[in-house]
Amino acid sequence: MDVTKLTRTALEGTTLGMKEKDRCKNMFVLGFINWMYSRENALTEGFLQRKFSKKPEVLDANLKALVAGYNYGETSETFTTRFEVKAAPMPKGTYRSITGNQGTALGLIAGAQKAKLDLFYGSYPITPASDILHELSRHKNFGVVTFQAEDEIAAISSAIGASYGGALGITASSGPGIALKTEAMGLAFMLEIPLVIVNVQRGGPSTGLPTRTEQADLWQAVHGRNGEAPIPVIAASTPIDCFDMAFEAVQIALEHMTPVILLTDGYIANGSEPWRFPASKDLPEITPPYIKAPNDGDKFLPYLRDERGVRPWALPGQPGLQHRIGGIEKQDRTGNISYEPLNHEKMVRLRAEKVARIADRYKPIRLDSGPEQGELLILGWGSTYGAIRSAALQLQQEGQSVAHVHPTHVPLQQRTWAFAEEV
Repeated sequence: MDVTKLTRTALEGTTLGMKEKDRCKNMFVLGFINWMYSRENALTEGFLQRKFSKKPEVLDANLKALVAGYNYGETSETFTTRFEVKAAPMPKGTYRSITGNQGTALGLIAGAQKAKLDLFYGSYPITPASDILHELSRHKNFGVVTFQAEDEIAAISSAIGASYGGALGITASSGPGIALKTEAMGLAFMLEIPLVIVNVQRGGPSTGLPTRTEQADLWQAVHGRNGEAPIPVIAASTPIDCFDMAFEAVQIALEHMTPVILLTDGYIANGSEPWRFPASKDLPEITPPYIKAPNDGDKFLPYLRDERGVRPWALPGQPGLQHRIGGIEKQDRTGNISYEPLNHEKMVRLRAEKVARIADRYKPIRLDSGPEQGELLILGWGSTYGAIRSAALQLQQEGQSVAHVHPTHVPLQQRTWAFAEEV
């Protein structure tokens, strides 16, 4: 089609100049596509009326081009075949298009809002995680502070400082940057303060494939720290899942006083899908374990734990709640520096048990599709969800005994620790 000529012909007699007429070409093509896919022009016309309500000449020209494109499809016989895409079987509601990185950012904001905290995001630019910084920087109205640090270590250290000061500290990167953050992740684990670390995975090692996606960092997330520092790991499987997983990461970090790693990857971070976004009232409340007064008579014991093994969160400046902080091993309950071997063993076990108990809050793993009993179970995680689901459904239609499970939580082994006697 000579779209330029056809559009100019359709707009003869309007007051627009030639340049403005040519800008209406996209509406001519859209009208033709609406005809090709058996779609009415009404939705597009409503959009144009809202967008150009204060520019009647532009509105009139775009509407004429839209109708001309539709009529051209009906009369020109350019295509002899038309298509019909039926409505998707999705729940009713208000939808928007969302990418994974946008979903992650909005999930983090929602979590901070439900906890009534400001959000601090410390990051260093890296593909494909940078768009989280871009999205969060647009939402200062929700108490979001974004900081582009000089390197990855400074980025996570600033987030740790923000959490120590009473905000929700967040940092994000990809595999190479996560490697640089590992010592600070161990520090946050040892201090037992909330922190969310987002790893938007890409292909590696080293600089690897910075613009290509890969589920490359699972073992790095689970085991990639010095000493003994188990951290909860959860993984998103679709762009809209990024919102839910980011919200849950915030919930776990704040209510259990621990760093949490959220795994996404370049595929779902840059991919998009329609998202029926929730109302704030439909999201669960998040309750950090704040403390307002000494918890042992007139003394404050910063590592005196509740029944879940969670220590209280005392903020700087609270009277009577001063305590020691740092990266050297702490004495049980007091938090003072200790080099005693039995105390070190006990603290390692206490921290590990606290993290293991987080699995108690996870929902039971359910089948995504297929029979409860059969010959083959396909187990996947992360962005392989769509490919595995499609394959499993196809095999089931062929009569194969196949089921599919796609957990979002990396299983944490439940253990009963035999504690050393109190030091």
